[in-house]
Parts: sequence; C-alpha cells; structure tokens
Amino acid sequence: MSTRAARTGKADGCRGILVPRRRRTRRGVILPPLRASGAGPTTAEADQPNGRSSDRVERRLERRLDGSAEGQPHDRAEGRSDHSEDGPRVPGVSGPRVAGMVEGRRFREVLGTFATGVVAITAVDPRDGRPCGLAVNSFTSVSLDPPLVAFCVAHTSSSWPRVRDAGVVTVNVLAGDQRDVCARLASRGGDKFAGLSWSGSPGGNPVLDGALAWLDCAIEAEHPAGDHTIVVARVLRLAALADGDPLVFFRGAYGSFSAAPPKTAAPPKTAAPPQPAALLEPAPAC
Repeated sequence: MSTRAARTGKADGCRGILVPRRRRTRRGVILPPLRASGAGPTTAEADQPNGRSSDRVERRLERRLDGSAEGQPHDRAEGRSDHSEDGPRVPGVSGPRVAGMVEGRRFREVLGTFATGVVAITAVDPRDGRPCGLAVNSFTSVSLDPPLVAFCVAHTSSSWPRVRDAGVVTVNVLAGDQRDVCARLASRGGDKFAGLSWSGSPGGNPVLDGALAWLDCAIEAEHPAGDHTIVVARVLRLAALADGDPLVFFRGAYGSFSAAPPKTAAPPKTAAPPQPAALLEPAPAC
C-alpha cells in the first residue's frame, strides 16, 4: 500500500480490500477504527439513521480519552467515585455512608466537649402577669451593628410560648453559684419563680438576683431548625451586675470557670558586677 493510499484511506489497487481510516477527534487524539462486522448493525444502531450510533460511540470514546488526558481516573467504571448520592467521600474514611444518620447519643457526646455558658430567658406573661422563663445554654451574640443575639428553644418547650408572647425578653447571664436557679428554670410545669429573688428590668422582666449581667431584647425573628427554633433578638438595653465566675455547661454537667491570673514576667537576671582583682602583697625580704 502506498503512502498516499494509507493517508487517504482508499484501496491501493484492490477494490475488494477496504483500508480502515484513522479518525481524529477535536483534541487531536487518534481513535481506533470502528469495528467492522459482517453481522450488520445492532438493534440500537439500526434505530439510529444516518450513522448517529457511530457518532455517539465516537463522542463517548472522546470523552473517555479527554478524562484520561486530564488525569481523571475512570472511578465511575470501577465503582470508586469521590462523590455519591449520599454526599462527598471523606478522605481516610471507609465503609458505607448514609446521609444524615448520626446517632443522637453520639451527637450529644461529641458536642458536649464544647463548653458553653448558661442564661435564663425571662419575661412576664401578658395574659396573667406572672413571671415565666426557661434556661438556655445555646446563647450567642450575632451582630454588633445592629446589636443582635440568638438562642435556640426546643419545639417541645411549654414555657417558650408564654415568654414569646411578651415580645420583649430579658437574658440573665447566670453565675457559677446559680446552679439551683438553672435547675429550677429548666424544669417543667409548676411555679418556677417560687422562692427566687428578682427585680424588674427597664423592660419590666425579671432580673434574677446574683446574675452576672442582663440584656433586654426584642424578638425579631424565629427560624425553624430541626427539632429547635433559632430565635434572633435585638438588644435594647443591657448592664453588667457582678464580676464573678460564670455558670458553665460541659460534658453534660454544670460547673464554673475561674480566669487564671496573668503571669507576671520575672525580672531579668542581672549579671553580678565584676569584682576587683586582689592586690598582691610584696614578698617578705629574706
């Protein structure tokens, strides 16, 4: 076969011999010739007129070659993909992945390693004029301008509907020795404020005696999130009352935190002043 015949793909002097033509893709990759078969086209190829099946096969091969040229392994063909219907694969983690399936006890155990403060959200029920409130440890600041805070309340809370109806609530930052106050406000039913000493904030809500600080806040928004509601409130007034240790919730238990006094730097050691050399006495005359 001549060079010209090999380049053009025509038979070189023999009409009965077909020379397979090499095909080039748009990226310049040479593809193998299409398989010649005397059995005729398959059912899928017969349904595609004008050679559409061969074009589709060519495009499929070209995509595979493009993926290999760019350094992308054929993970899908081998069942190894970086992404799945359940989400991305985490490096270093093997085994089946089930989206959203986190055991509740394990979730509490891990999140319990994050220490939080504890606050009491108080208000006056506008229907009967009695104080109401609940204990919350998911309290945080949100924005400085405007001044916003947020806290989370369980959907099953029976106290939050009464507190929410007040419109303006008071956040009491509990001190380390107010563990009993926290337990009282975290309980269900009954008169939570029986035996508790408190005074009214400028907004008219209870400020618990012994609290480290208080904030009068107007409820601005509520966002449903799972089995809780995220409450965003704007701070209207606030004040710090004491300089004690806060109540802390850590690993499912309550405690307190004391700031360590700052370490004072030791004065630098100064070198001893050089001593004068001893005077040599003249040797006695013999």
